[in-house]
Amino acid sequence: MNKSMFLTPYFSQDSDQFQFTRQQASYFAKKVAGDFNPIHDEDNKRFCVPGDLLFAVLLSKEGISQKMRFDFSGMVNNGVALSVDNKCEKESSVVDANGKEYLHMSREGEKSVNADFIEHVVTSYVQFSGMNFPHIMVPLMEEQQMMINCQRPLVIYESMEVEFDHLDLTHPEVEFSGATFDVEGKRGLVTLNFIFKENGQVVGRGLKRMVASGLKPYDQASVDDLVERFNARKEAFLEQFASAA
Repeated sequence: MNKSMFLTPYFSQDSDQFQFTRQQASYFAKKVAGDFNPIHDEDNKRFCVPGDLLFAVLLSKEGISQKMRFDFSGMVNNGVALSVDNKCEKESSVVDANGKEYLHMSREGEKSVNADFIEHVVTSYVQFSGMNFPHIMVPLMEEQQMMINCQRPLVIYESMEVEFDHLDLTHPEVEFSGATFDVEGKRGLVTLNFIFKENGQVVGRGLKRMVASGLKPYDQASVDDLVERFNARKEAFLEQFASAA
């Protein structure tokens, strides 16, 4: 299958293997997903490739099925050669040369390999997904009166599920439909719910789960500082990018 051209700048392909440089992964996070999590910065010691980029490449290779579930099981570093392991018609995994699994997809129902449709769904979802901080996370933390560690924020993508009513679609848009934050001690599970709409009709739904660890009692000043730093980093990147264009 032809991989979607829009992803070409964000990974390198060599026969059936693919990998990411720090710059490719960082640019995808910031330019496509609007995700300014420091863990995706090129110079971060704890750098990892965004889960949404793994998800995007997997869909570009495997197509979109009516019902899909994705489970993230490992963080990918730069320069790791990956490939897609098709366990059977309904199961695929992104694995490295040692067989270590980083992302597992199970699927059912109809399947579409239309590159424009895949690009549209991926872009719409990833832009929504990257929005979780601060727009969604901050109100949730305030409501629960618990917050992530603002000096070393760590929120890990755990899983994502999507189900379409049918695949006779061209441009479904993702809309946020509510979120929950279940806190147990210093650990919390964030669930973002969303729907897909086309021509005003709901045509699908999904959810994304993230695990937040190292939670602390909520402190408004620390959260305000974190949001301020986030916005400053975003502005600096966009300015640098605009001047380079």
